[in-house]
Amino acid sequence: MSNRPKGIVMRALKSMLAVLWFPAASAFAEPEHPFLSPTNIFAPASTPAYSIFDLSLFVLEVTAAIFLVVFSLLAYVVVKFRKKAVSDGREPAQVYGSTQLELAWTVIPILIVVTLFLAAARVIASIQNAARPSNAIEVTVIGHQFWWEYRYPSLKVVTANELHVPVSDPAHPTPTFLTLLSADTDHSFWVPRLAGKTDLIPNHPNSMWIDPHETGLYLGQCAQYCGTQHAKMLLRVYVDSRDDFDRWIQEQRQPAHLSDVASQGRHIFEITACINCHAVAGTVANGRFGPDLTHLMSRQTIASGVAKNTIGNLIAWIYKPDVFKPGCEMPSMGLSVQQSAAVAAYLVTLR
Repeated sequence: MSNRPKGIVMRALKSMLAVLWFPAASAFAEPEHPFLSPTNIFAPASTPAYSIFDLSLFVLEVTAAIFLVVFSLLAYVVVKFRKKAVSDGREPAQVYGSTQLELAWTVIPILIVVTLFLAAARVIASIQNAARPSNAIEVTVIGHQFWWEYRYPSLKVVTANELHVPVSDPAHPTPTFLTLLSADTDHSFWVPRLAGKTDLIPNHPNSMWIDPHETGLYLGQCAQYCGTQHAKMLLRVYVDSRDDFDRWIQEQRQPAHLSDVASQGRHIFEITACINCHAVAGTVANGRFGPDLTHLMSRQTIASGVAKNTIGNLIAWIYKPDVFKPGCEMPSMGLSVQQSAAVAAYLVTLR
């Protein structure tokens, strides 16, 4: 290798050692707004999320009213029929049934349940039966243990773990429709500020849609237990302006930027089993089991959002994936630290 990659590798090795000993220190990216929970359903930013938000408020109002009525009656009974200081020893009057009371506590709960059922059914139907406009973006989401694959069929783009969609103007909506598939076991796609939870079931395609009204980063989580690293199967949705989204699509369509600077790392990458799982457009690597790496460095995170995408984290991930995700499906290839650093130096050229 030339002096430049050697210098990069030496600096990266130092940061890799810190990552190996303290993986949690760089594991999670901070939310864009520190005082706003990234999974707050009470801060909707998309039409489906607004519908769920309105339904949630309605349910809270109904249950709050029930609580106030029950609590008030209970307080009245406690005060009214509290034990007297002096008792005459007589047994209180016994009541053996009240038709009016029994009708009340039967009919009223039934009416409440029916009302909540109809309200929920209306919201579900409005979301599931939404019309798909001609300008809608279509994305196929494939859940893997334990990462996300995103395919834009009409735009001829394949990426992983970080979903990019255009912002939608409520006056002229540009929704994104997602087809949800699973490559192995049950998963669930849930970005609370954009839409409700929808499951990914093997051999049973599901669908959902979002139309974010604000640009920014929206975080989510696989919400269905799918294995040992379910908790680290994170979701990152980047909502871009239309110009930024079109620019991102054009960049993702380009073949991999291959540089001779990291030729040793590329050689190691291509003679190991890496190419059986990963794809790099324009090279012999055409695997489908792992994320497409053609534009790896255009992503801010690695390992499905678990760690920031830095050369130090890349070396640690290649050298020993269990540091970030114990029991993950990516095997340790038995590379030395120096070989892992060489492969990482190659990967950072894939922009």
